[in-house]
Amino acid sequence: MSEPEIAEQRRGSEILDDLYAVIEQRRGADPAESWTAKLLDKGVPKICQKLGEEATETVVAALAETHEDLLEESADLLYHLLVLWAAKGVNPDEVYDVLRRRRIATDIKKKKQRKNQKK
Repeated sequence: MSEPEIAEQRRGSEILDDLYAVIEQRRGADPAESWTAKLLDKGVPKICQKLGEEATETVVAALAETHEDLLEESADLLYHLLVLWAAKGVNPDEVYDVLRRRRIATDIKKKKQRKNQKK
């Protein structure tokens, strides 16, 4: 991955981190004035319902709608996932760490495979 790609990746995770911070700030807000506060107030079952709906809408957009529709639905899906994380006390860094570990494990496995192929 090139340096510009790495920098762009950091900006993407910063956006998610910023959104997560806003979600946390809205935790105590008036549910009548904040969709995030309303979701958090209704609890994990409602958040999971919305996440499932957004996942379905994302799949439909990928299969039968425009690129822009897919972008919009993907953003909705990520937002609702972050709301679920906040409700369950999951910090995005914990998920990022899992992704890093998986990437490292995959890189090690590929390196071993290449080494075995050279034998």
